Amino acid sequence: MYHWKVVILQLNQNDHPVKKILIMNGPNLNLLGKREPTIYGSQTFEDYFQTLQQLFPEVELHYFQSNHEGALIDKIHEIGFTFDGIVLNAGAYTHTSVAIADALSAVTTPAVEVHISNVHAREAFRHHSYLSSRVKGVIVGLGLRGYELAVRYFI
Repeated sequence: MYHWKVVILQLNQNDHPVKKILIMNGPNLNLLGKREPTIYGSQTFEDYFQTLQQLFPEVELHYFQSNHEGALIDKIHEIGFTFDGIVLNAGAYTHTSVAIADALSAVTTPAVEVHISNVHAREAFRHHSYLSSRVKGVIVGLGLRGYELAVRYFI
């Protein structure tokens, strides 16, 4: 007796499975475009996300932002076994959240940590990340372009 297993994959034009990548922003990043434009620029993340979608039409990009640590952890748990990558800017939680670090360790989806500003050129408390040891790489100080580079890593 034969047992057959059929696997159906969504494919892009190049016959490769479509990558699913979550871009996740933490606290205060909902204020991009308004908050400290000399540090973070004047473009909203929603506008930039549209640019990313245009740059990567072959990628299924998702966006999530929350000012609440538990919501970020819940989202990591929700997609952490089914997505191909997480691009994470945890904002200030980068420097304080053992819980987000533990959530990243608990899932199989790899992550890249992104920071718009060069955190090492800012206040001393921003020089330490609880997340860096749990991610594939860290991109700092390249502005919003850091998100694009992180997506490119996953594809």
